[in-house]
Amino acid sequence: MSTVSLLSDDDLAPEARAVFDDIRATRQVEHVNNFWRALAHDPAQLAAIWNRLKGVMGPGALDPLTKEMIYIAVSAANSCAYCAHSHTASARAKGMSDEMYAELLAVIGMASQTNALANAMQVPVDEAFKAT
Repeated sequence: MSTVSLLSDDDLAPEARAVFDDIRATRQVEHVNNFWRALAHDPAQLAAIWNRLKGVMGPGALDPLTKEMIYIAVSAANSCAYCAHSHTASARAKGMSDEMYAELLAVIGMASQTNALANAMQVPVDEAFKAT
């Protein structure tokens, strides 16, 4: 259960309504998801997070599907069920196949295991891997 109510469009402050309008226009959708509805209690934070997300997830050196898949991996590492679901749906909409998703999960699982082992053993980083 949420710790805050999810604001309907009728309950939005004008500043939050402007962000919702931008979300709809940018994503070319009518639905504004629950994450944004929860953040809408604080219009300044809502705007800041949305603007940062648009910059990071927008056009860049990485393609949109790769960015969504990275988001899935980080969401798994941070145990965020909401983000895992929303970014998996977004990745599928951007072309992630079942085979790609299975391979992504295998990489996430492998990285989690080897990260835990390296951390537990406190293995020193090889000099060759350090930035010069």
